[in-house]
Amino acid sequence: MKKYLVAATCLTLVAGAVFARTLNNEQKRLEECGVVMQEVLNVPDNIPQELLEKAECVIVIPSVKKLAFGVGASYGRGAMVCRRGETFRGPWGAPAMYALEGGSVGFQIGGQATDLILLIMNDRGMESILSSKVKLGADASVAAGPKGRDASANTDAWMRAEILSYSRSRGLFAGVSLEGSTLRPDDDASADVYGRPIKAKDIVRSQKMGVPATGRHLVNALQKSTPRNESERASNQ
Repeated sequence: MKKYLVAATCLTLVAGAVFARTLNNEQKRLEECGVVMQEVLNVPDNIPQELLEKAECVIVIPSVKKLAFGVGASYGRGAMVCRRGETFRGPWGAPAMYALEGGSVGFQIGGQATDLILLIMNDRGMESILSSKVKLGADASVAAGPKGRDASANTDAWMRAEILSYSRSRGLFAGVSLEGSTLRPDDDASADVYGRPIKAKDIVRSQKMGVPATGRHLVNALQKSTPRNESERASNQ
């Protein structure tokens, strides 16, 4: 009996190792997005629950890095997940891959990488990001998101913003300004994740798109934390 158990354990470990080796870079990046999102949700003083419940989409970009030491321009890749349904009241859907370029990301010191979380708070912000490359602060309004109890003290600021942004670097978590950065769908990366050419808007708009295995951690973390859209807009439709 012990021999069978040992053999089964070895086969499981080998299968897991083979699976890990066969993942491409974008699939690994998507898995990392799930890890970052879960870690942020576990921070005691993190994104206010009331804001996450009102968000239509969430973008996670792990390990944003400066292009060169001493230069503010940054670059990072990650994934966006939106709620399903025409009014975005449904469960969280399949992830589409995205890229952030240019601008200066706060909380960066030297070559330190920064994880970013972006909340898309309304249709206008989402449509802008789905359609093409957008410049944050110009094509779509962006503001540093409040955290913890600060949400109520900054109501006017976050109610006007289409996108709220947060950073995590060196163990610190806070709102961060991304004005001047550009955000675009990374359809080549999405193709690597899904194994076929597919556009971000088709992933997000689809009601039946399955969540890839490497994206389940990210989607499940959001679904467990905020299963419903609690925004007034969603409640009135």
